Amino acid sequence: MPSIRQLRRRIRGVQNTRQITRAMELVASSRLRRAQERVLASRPYAERIRAVISNLAAVSGAQELHPLLQVRPVSHAALILFTTSRGLCGSLNSNMVRAVVRFILDRGVSVDIIAVGTKGPALLRSVGLSGSVSAQYQDLGNYPNVADILPIARSTVDGFTTAEYDEVYVGFSQFVNLMRQEPTLTRILPIVPDALDPAEVSAFHRVDYIYEPGPDAVLSTLLPRFIEAQVYRALLESIASEHSARMIAMRNATENAEEILQDLTLTYNKVRQTAITNEVIEIATAAKAIAGA
Repeated sequence: MPSIRQLRRRIRGVQNTRQITRAMELVASSRLRRAQERVLASRPYAERIRAVISNLAAVSGAQELHPLLQVRPVSHAALILFTTSRGLCGSLNSNMVRAVVRFILDRGVSVDIIAVGTKGPALLRSVGLSGSVSAQYQDLGNYPNVADILPIARSTVDGFTTAEYDEVYVGFSQFVNLMRQEPTLTRILPIVPDALDPAEVSAFHRVDYIYEPGPDAVLSTLLPRFIEAQVYRALLESIASEHSARMIAMRNATENAEEILQDLTLTYNKVRQTAITNEVIEIATAAKAIAGA
C-alpha cells in the first residue's frame, strides 16, 4: 500500500490536472458559442448559392461551356481535408481520417490530399498514406475569414480547370450538435445541375428571372464564389466541431479526475487512520510496559 506522502503527491497531481481540464473546458465552451453562430450563419448562403448556380446552369445551357461544370472520366481526384492542429479533442481527427481512408479505397483512383491542419497528415502517415498529401496549410485560427481560404479554393479551381484533377472533394467534420460531429465528404467540383431537388427546379421555372448582363456572365462570376463558400463553410464546420469535441473531452477528463480524486482521498484516509491506530497501540503498549515495570 502506498505511503501517506505518496498519496498526497498523487492527490495534488490529480487536483492540478482537474484544474487544467476544467479551464480548457471553459475556454472551448466560450469559443464554441461564437463558432456555432458563424456556422449557422454560413449554411443558408452556402446552400442557396448552390441551388442558384445549379438552376442557372440548367436553364442557360452553360454546363457545356464553363469548365467548372464539365463532367469527365475520373482518373485523378483532389480532397481538401480539414483536421485540427491541436489535440485533446477526442476521436474527432481519427474518425475523419478513417472516413478518408475508406473514401480512397472505395474510389480506386489517385487522390491528392490538400491538408488543412497538422493532425491529418500525422494520422495519414500512421496508416501509410503520407505520400498522398500534396499540400499542407497550417492552422487558420479560431475566427478565420473568407480571405484565409482563397489560396486553397483557387488552387483547386486551377487544378480542375487544367485537368490536373477530374474531381474535387472537401472532407470535414460536420457540426450536428454539441455531442455529435459527423465526418463528411462532399464533392464540390464538377457542379452537376442534375443533383438538384426536382421541387427546386420546378419552382425556379415557375418564376421568370431576368439576369443581367446574362445567365452565362452571371454564372461565370458566381462559380468561383461558390467554391469559396463551400470551402469556407467546411472550415467553419470543422472549427465548431473541434471546439465541441474538445469541450466534451475535457468535461469527461474533469469527471474522471474527480472520480480518481475521491478514490485517492478514501485510500488516503484509510492509510492515515491505520497509521494513527498503530501509533495509539504503540503508545498504549509502551505505557503498559512502563507501568508494569
